[in-house]
Amino acid sequence: MRKQITTGSLSNEQIFHVIQLTIDDLPLILQLQTKVENALVSNTFLSPLSRKEFTRILTGKGFMLGVFIDEKLIAFRAMLQPEMDEEHLGLDAGLPEAELPKVIYSEISNVDPEYRGNGLQKYMGQILMNEIDYEKFRYVCATVAPMNIPSIKDKFSLGLEIVALKEKYQGKLRYIFIKDLSIHSKNGTYNELGPCRENRGTAGVDTIGLPRNSYS
Repeated sequence: MRKQITTGSLSNEQIFHVIQLTIDDLPLILQLQTKVENALVSNTFLSPLSRKEFTRILTGKGFMLGVFIDEKLIAFRAMLQPEMDEEHLGLDAGLPEAELPKVIYSEISNVDPEYRGNGLQKYMGQILMNEIDYEKFRYVCATVAPMNIPSIKDKFSLGLEIVALKEKYQGKLRYIFIKDLSIHSKNGTYNELGPCRENRGTAGVDTIGLPRNSYS
C-alpha cells in the first residue's frame, strides 16, 4: 500500500494525490522520465537519472514523492543523500569537508507535459522541504541549467541561492544552488501553489487504491 501525504486539485478541478514513492513505483518513474525527455526542445535542460540512481533514492538514501491522478503518475520530485566524492555539490558551494555529511540534494523533478502550468514543481518542492530531517541535514544543494528559467525561479521560491556556475554531468553548465536550513524554519504549509490547490482536509490519509535538474 502506498503512503499518501496529501491531496489537491489542478486548475481544472481534477483531484490529485501526493504519494511517497517506493521501489515498486520505479517502472512508472522511468516511463514518465522518458516521456519528459522526449518532449524537451533541448536536452541540455535535463540530466536524467539512471535506474541505479533512482534505486538509491528509493531504498533509503533519499525521499521521493509522486503526484497521481487515479493510478496515473503525472509528476515526481526527489531529495537525495549524496555520496561523498569529488563531484559533491557542497564542495562546489564552498563548504568545508566536515560539513558535507549535512548536505542533501534537491534532485530531479519531472512533470508530465500534459499537466504543466499547474504549479506542481513548486508544490512538490514545498512538501519535500518540509520532509527534511533538520537535525540530520543543514544544507540543501541543487543544480539548474542557466537557461532553465522555470527551475531557477523554483529554487529561488524555496529559498535557495546561486553560489557558483560550473560544468557538471559530463560538461553541462550548471548553476550551483544552496540553502542553509539553520537560518530557515519549515514552512508547514503547501498552499501557495499557483493554479493547483491543496485539499488539506484529507491530508494524512495513509493509503490509496527527491540534483540534476528539473523540468515542469
